Amino acid sequence: MRAVAREFGVDVSTVSFWVSRSAGQRLDRCLFADHKPGRAWNRIENCSEQHILQTRTQLRERSVLGEYGADAIARALQDGSARAQVSRATISRVLKRHGATDAHGRVRRPAPPKGWYLPEVTASRAELDCFDFIEDLKIAQGPLLQVLTAKSLHGALTDAWVLSQRSAKGGVSCLLGRWQRDGLPAYAQFDNDTVFQGAHQFPDTVGRVSRLCLALGV
Repeated sequence: MRAVAREFGVDVSTVSFWVSRSAGQRLDRCLFADHKPGRAWNRIENCSEQHILQTRTQLRERSVLGEYGADAIARALQDGSARAQVSRATISRVLKRHGATDAHGRVRRPAPPKGWYLPEVTASRAELDCFDFIEDLKIAQGPLLQVLTAKSLHGALTDAWVLSQRSAKGGVSCLLGRWQRDGLPAYAQFDNDTVFQGAHQFPDTVGRVSRLCLALGV
């Protein structure tokens, strides 16, 4: 046993345990797959589990408030039984173990890839610049400020310009400065603010920022 323990890098007690499990058979002929672990030492007793399930059934059928969840069961156990108190987490595990839950687990789906709505951007063959305003930013006792922010989707190019007021003219100058310095992206993204898309009182109008993008081929 010591030689085998040294060969496989385990304790002698581990080798002894599995040899005793073989009950005199050759180890390559012994079936170890039928071994099931024993009950966990800290698991609640079966009678207590059944008592929790019965309490849930009674609350579901007779509760005036219509409450029969883990909190309601915990209150009922505290009020009407001298049994050892059970925590809310333990009650929830018992209900889940026996399938006595009404709520469905939330399905968490993976987030879509960056720029999923533009195939070239998703494939990282094109860059997208995102622009937005932080409106009415208050700093100490100063005036309210408007901050135009910019961020490239794939790259690490970020900018922020502090403006006294939101305007298309100020936005155009900020965009020109950024693109003259870093180059033009394939796409630019804005929200539906009229500063970016233009006024709505006239039909078929295109805002100054949109005209800039069209002129530069963005």
